[in-house]
Amino acid sequence: MLHSAPPALPPDSSSPTVAPDLFWGTYRPHVYFGMKTRSPQPLLTGLMWAQQGTTPGTPKLRHTCEQGDGVGPYGWEFHDGVSFGRQHIQDGALRLTTEFVKRPGGQHGGDWSWRVTVEPQASGTSARPLVSLFFYVVTDGKEVLVPEVGAKGQLKFISGHTSELGDFRFTLLAPTSPGDTTPKYGSYNVFWSSNPGLPLLTEMVKSRLNHWFQHQPPGASPERYLGLPGSLKWDDRGPSGQGQGQGQFLIQQVTLKVPFSVELVFESGSARTGGSQAPEQLAGRLLTHTLESHAEAFRERFEKTFRLKEKGLSPEEQALGQAALSGLLGGIGYFYGQGLVLPDMEVEGSEQKVDPVLFPSVPLFTAVPSRSFFPRGFLWDEGFHQLVIQRWDPRLTREAIGHWLGLLNADGWIGREQVLGDEARARVPSEFLVQRTAHANPPTLLLPVAHMLDSGDPADLAFLRRAFPRLHAWFSWLHHSQAGPVPLSYRWRGRDPALPTLLNPKTLPSGLDDYPRASHPSASERHLDLWCWVALGSRVLMRLAKQLGEAEAAAELGPLAASLEAEESLDELHWAPELGVFADFGNHTKAVQLKPRPPQGLMRVVGRPHPHLQFVDALGYVSLFPFLLRLLDPNSPRLGPMLDVLADRRQLWSPFGLRSLAASSPFYSQRNSEHDPPYWRGAVWLNVNYLALGALHYYGHLEGPHQARAARLHRELRANLVGNVRRQYQATGFLWEQYSDQDGRGMGCRPFQGWTSLVLLAMAEDY
Repeated sequence: MLHSAPPALPPDSSSPTVAPDLFWGTYRPHVYFGMKTRSPQPLLTGLMWAQQGTTPGTPKLRHTCEQGDGVGPYGWEFHDGVSFGRQHIQDGALRLTTEFVKRPGGQHGGDWSWRVTVEPQASGTSARPLVSLFFYVVTDGKEVLVPEVGAKGQLKFISGHTSELGDFRFTLLAPTSPGDTTPKYGSYNVFWSSNPGLPLLTEMVKSRLNHWFQHQPPGASPERYLGLPGSLKWDDRGPSGQGQGQGQFLIQQVTLKVPFSVELVFESGSARTGGSQAPEQLAGRLLTHTLESHAEAFRERFEKTFRLKEKGLSPEEQALGQAALSGLLGGIGYFYGQGLVLPDMEVEGSEQKVDPVLFPSVPLFTAVPSRSFFPRGFLWDEGFHQLVIQRWDPRLTREAIGHWLGLLNADGWIGREQVLGDEARARVPSEFLVQRTAHANPPTLLLPVAHMLDSGDPADLAFLRRAFPRLHAWFSWLHHSQAGPVPLSYRWRGRDPALPTLLNPKTLPSGLDDYPRASHPSASERHLDLWCWVALGSRVLMRLAKQLGEAEAAAELGPLAASLEAEESLDELHWAPELGVFADFGNHTKAVQLKPRPPQGLMRVVGRPHPHLQFVDALGYVSLFPFLLRLLDPNSPRLGPMLDVLADRRQLWSPFGLRSLAASSPFYSQRNSEHDPPYWRGAVWLNVNYLALGALHYYGHLEGPHQARAARLHRELRANLVGNVRRQYQATGFLWEQYSDQDGRGMGCRPFQGWTSLVLLAMAEDY
C-alpha cells in the first residue's frame, strides 16, 4: 500500500536519540494543555480543571478544546515550537496561565516543567472561587508507573520506566501564591486505573467525581467540594462496562482557593547519571527565571525574523503577530494510526460497492487548522501552515513535509484529511473518516518547497534531494489521475452527485468546497484552479529536478512545464471572452435555485435556459488563480482584466479583504442546501488573500503596464486585511476561520490558527 521510494526522513528521525529536543512537546492540540512523546506508544500528560460549587451537580470539567463550551478566548501568547510556551485561558470568572519549558540532558529528551496559575478574571474582586486542577499521566502499553503515596491522598511523586524514556519521575509540587514561594493549603485526591482509551478520559473522571470532601485550610471555615477517591487504590472497573484498555491512567486532583500556582516537574533519569552533579530541580525561582529568559529570547528572535517593529507596526500588531505564530506552533500535533481508505474503482460513479480498507499504520507530525474544530492534519492547509513555520524554524517544516510524504500510497496519492489514532477519530463525523484514493487536493506543499529552493539553505537542499522521488511521484499522480476531457485540461474527481437537495454539488477535493462550479457535474468539466495548480507544480518540480541534477525527471517534466507555461494553452481552455475573465467549463446553467417544496423542504429547481457546455459564470477566487499563482507574464493582456475584477467593489473588493465570490453572483451568500450555509460564497479567507497580496507584490515589482497599479492595490489590500484581523482579534481574542465581507466580523470556527496565521507574513510583507 505504501510507496516504495526511500523515505524523505530517516526511519528513526522522531526518536530521542536523533531529535532529543523534539521528543516531548505539546503534541495534543485538541486538549487545552497536555504533552506527549513523538512515539507510536507515547507517554501522555494532561490537565483538566473545574470550578467547584458554582452549579448544582457535577462541576463543569474542562479538558478538550470545544467550540461551544464557553471557554475563551484562549491561545498561546508565546510558543517557540520546540522548548517553551505560555498560554492564557479565560474561563468565566477564572483566568488560567499554562506554561512549560524543557531542559536538555541525558539520552531521552531531557527534563521539563509546567506551571499552571489560576487567578480571578477581574482584579480587585472579593470572590475567591474554589478550583480543582487535575494533573494526569497516561501510558499506552506495558510501561510502568509507580506512585509514591504521601499523606491524605497526596502523591509524593510518580516514578516510571519505558523503553524509550528510560527511568523518569513526575513530582507535583505544593501550591504557592502566584509570583512567590509562599505555600498555600491544598486538598488532594487521587485516582488510578487501567487506561480506558484516550477519548474516554474526560467521561471517566466525570463519573468518578462522586464523593463530597471538606476543604479546610488551618483557621478557615470548611467548604465542600466534589472529588476523586481520597486514597490511592487500583480501580480496574472499565468505564460503563467498556473492554479494558492497555496501559495505566493516574490522576492527581488538587483543590484550593484562587489565586494560586502549581508546578509539575518531569525529570529524566539519564539526565542525572554520569559523573556530573545532578541539575537543580527546574522549579520555583529557577523555573521563573528560565521561563522569563525563554520569553525574552522569543521576543528577540521574533523581531529579528519578522521585523514588525522595524517596519513601524504598533505594539498591538506585534502582539497579534506573536500570537498568530505561537498559536500555529502550539497547534502542532503528533499522530499515529491507520486511516480508512476507499480504493479507486477506476470507473467514476460506479455502483459497485467496495468496503474501505485500513491504511498501514503511519506517523504524522503536522500543524492543524483549529484546535477546537479541526485538530488533525489537512493536506492543502498544511502547505499554507508551513509557509509561516519555515520562516521561523526550517527544520520543523522539513519534519512536517517529510511526514506528509511518508503517507504516499503505492500510486503516489496522499489523503487530504488524516484521521490517525483514537483521539483524532473520536472527533470526526463518520462520513468524513474515509478517504478516497481517486480524490486529490491542491498541492500546496509545493509552496514551501519553492521557498526552500529560493532560500538555498544547504539543509533544505539535502532534504529536497531525499524527498524528490516522493514529490515527483505525488505530482505525477496528480497530473495523470486528474486529467481532463481534452489534452492539458484537468478535472477534480469527487464532486458530489447532483442531488435534488443541492443548489450546486460541492467539490470538496478542490479545498473550495461549495464554490460554484458547473451546475450539472459531468466528465466534460475543466477546472481552472486545478489547471493552475498543475502548472505551478510542473514549474516547481522542473526547477527542483534541474537543481538536483535529476536529468531523467527533468526530461520528463520539461515538455509538460513548457506546454503549461504557454499562455495560449490557458487561454484556449479557460478564457471566457463573453465573461471577460478566466473560468471553469462544463455542463451549466445559471437558472438554478432552491425553493421550498413541502414536505421535503428546500429542493433544487432548474429553469431555462437548459444546461449546456459553456464557461461557468461564477466570478470569484477561482477566476483569479492564474494571477494568484503568478502564472501570467507582467505584460499579459489578461493581467489588466484580472486587476479590474479584483479591485471592483461590486465584485471582489471589500473593506475587509477580497471576497470569495462576487457580490453580483446569483450564488453570493446562498445556502447550498437546507442544512448547509454558504462557506466559500462571499466570505473573506486569509489563505487566498495572502496569495493575492503575494501576486500584487510580485507584479508591483516587475516592469510592465500594471506595475504601479499592482503596487497600490497591494498597499490597500494589506491595510484592509491586516486592519480587520487586528480589530477582530482585539474584540474577541481569536483568529477566525473566515471573515464577513459585509461587516468584517470573524465567522466559522475559532480559534483558527491554521492559515489565518498568514496575517503575520502579510504584516511582514514576506511573500
